[in-house]
Amino acid sequence: MKTGRVSAVLLLLATLCGCSDKGDTSSPVKHKEGVTKPSLDIRTQDQERQQLITQELKYYFERHNPQDEGFDMVARYAEHGDSSIVVYLPQGRMTLGNTLNPHRGKALIRDDCGRWIIGRFQADTLVSGVRIDSTGFYAGQMNRRGEAWGHGFYRDADGTYFEGHWEHDQREGFGLSVSLDNLRVGVWLRDQFRGERMSYHSERIYGIDISRYQHEKGRRRFSINWNQLRIWHLGRRISQERVQDKVDYPVSFIYIKSTEGVTIENKYYEQDDAAARSHDIPVGAYHFFSTRTPADEQAHHFLNNTHFRHGDLPPMLDIEPSDKMIDEMGGPIVLFDAMRQWLHIVEQATRCRPLLYINQRFANLYLPLTPDLKRDYHFWIARYGEYKPDIHLDIWQLSGDGHVTGIIPECDLNVFNGYQGQWDDFLRTATIP
Repeated sequence: MKTGRVSAVLLLLATLCGCSDKGDTSSPVKHKEGVTKPSLDIRTQDQERQQLITQELKYYFERHNPQDEGFDMVARYAEHGDSSIVVYLPQGRMTLGNTLNPHRGKALIRDDCGRWIIGRFQADTLVSGVRIDSTGFYAGQMNRRGEAWGHGFYRDADGTYFEGHWEHDQREGFGLSVSLDNLRVGVWLRDQFRGERMSYHSERIYGIDISRYQHEKGRRRFSINWNQLRIWHLGRRISQERVQDKVDYPVSFIYIKSTEGVTIENKYYEQDDAAARSHDIPVGAYHFFSTRTPADEQAHHFLNNTHFRHGDLPPMLDIEPSDKMIDEMGGPIVLFDAMRQWLHIVEQATRCRPLLYINQRFANLYLPLTPDLKRDYHFWIARYGEYKPDIHLDIWQLSGDGHVTGIIPECDLNVFNGYQGQWDDFLRTATIP
């Protein structure tokens, strides 16, 4: 990264400001109380930080291409780091002021919150500049009050970096954030990350998951016309503005419910599995997990009632318990132990690491408690609507009310997190040997 000029600007402003803690209440980044940052071996810390960021960038580029919103911004960051913030450092002779009084050109001023700004003025109005306070460093467009407004860059004291749109010192709109935990590219609302917005087009890899609900609706019964399978509607929550062409996508993979608990079987599994195979559609099977029966018995129930063949998609464990169910079985630690038991038995039998299906809330609330599962397994995340799940994943279930030609009831729609090259790699490396 080309951070030398940025460091020089930071040092200059720190000298001018005296690194005062006064008046930084409107800073967009808050620090955790009681956290003491290590002061030794800064070079090692920076190297470790850069390695983690490099890993995040690698993951991003493995799963995206130039059609994706924000790809160019991520590519620029990967090449130049955060050196672009110096474009907002005003040039020319600088005047000195104590308040936001009228100025022309370049001036050093303090805003109403007591923060020092090297600002650029047009028609006696502050329009952009560089600002530092006790929590970080901002460079970008500003309003007359010295608030971040418009396009700008921010670097936190802990190294977190953001580039994007601001309003009233809050991230608002599209932006890029890089931290040790992850790389986020997408939309912020009132300083909170909402998620990455996906564009839908024919280069995506789409699939469906089916159960008895694609054959039954009330007292009515339906068969699937396997010769007609095409996705023609993505569901009510998907904006047509995100669709780049007519929705007429092939079904590139299918997951079929096989079992649930220790006694329930999908009576349509056999016929749907055979039909999918006869139409050369990559197929996988899933088990719906019960919190009320032993995990090992559930695993054997799934193995005894499911077909596994070379090239099949990895088995999937569907985890959808309510908070009450988790509490009744003894809490999340007990649930994770049961999940591990099921996963281990199925992986040993199939020689294939299963997928874990969870929703975004479960991922946010419970997954941080089990870093080994988060690290070692592939994920399929359910999050309906515009925004892609904020986690590394292989498959995203984006809709529960999509429409597929050949299937009468509504259908769950899914999209693979990547493009054809990544999909080919997935079929080669993650499927049943």
